[in-house]
This record gives sequence, C-alpha cells and structure tokens, in this order.
Amino acid sequence: MRGLRVALIASGLAALVALATVGATQTSTTPQYLNLPGRSDDLPYSNAVLVGDTLYLSGAIGVDPATGAPPEDVEQEIRIVLDSMKTRLEMVGMTMDDLVQVRIYCPDLTLYDEFNAIYRTYFTDHYPARAFIGSGPLLRGGRFELTGIAVKR
Repeated sequence: MRGLRVALIASGLAALVALATVGATQTSTTPQYLNLPGRSDDLPYSNAVLVGDTLYLSGAIGVDPATGAPPEDVEQEIRIVLDSMKTRLEMVGMTMDDLVQVRIYCPDLTLYDEFNAIYRTYFTDHYPARAFIGSGPLLRGGRFELTGIAVKR
C-alpha cells in the first residue's frame, strides 16, 4: 500500500513538472510582432518578430528619416541601416553581439570593402555568420538591405 502511495505521488509530481514545462514552452514560443516606435506606415510586415530568445529582423534599408531616401554619402547610409538593426535589437534587450546570422543585399558589390570597414565597428566580441549578396535594385534606391537573426545570450 505504501509503495502504491509513493508511486502515485511520484507520478503526480511528474505530471505537474510536465505541465509546467509545456506551459513555459508555449509562453516562450508565442511570437511577439514588434515595430519601431513612431512607425506610421501600414505596410504588411513587422520590423522584428521575437520567438522565445530568438529575434528575426525584417529587411531594412538606410533611408534618411527626413527625406525618405538614402543619403548621398554611402558611409552615412551604412550607419543608418546598421543603427536601425541595433535599435531593433535593443527593443528586446539584445545587442549586435547577439546576432547569429546577417544577410546584406547590395546591388553594387564594389561597396563590399567600404561596408565591412564600418560593419566591423558595430561588434565587440565576434561576428555573426553572414552573406553579402549581389542583388538587383533595392527599394527607394537603397544600396544596402539587411536582415538578421539574433539569439539572446
């Protein structure tokens, strides 16, 4: 009889642990769709989607907020697009060092070295896996579009 009670208690505890684990998993895997503060368009995408500790960053180009167009200066455009990525990471308490994968689309591959010179200054620890992809024209005449995936450390 005592063995039966111990077995029932043990199975009850196991069931509670299993339910708690399932509940925690469901909560952490519920996507949170995030947009930058002040975003006024109604385009059909989110700036980022957080699922658990993983953040998926939508493509962004480096446009001057005042003009809605990329600046003439390539370096300024690179900084705008990287700062946008950094801002979206900071919305959920992450940094550029949490990035695990980045894709850069660029219609002019001669800008590769110029991009890299600035890109490397945004990281303190290591670099994410990355692709620098030659593309066709980008929206609004952008020279770079970045997407990424980050995992909170």
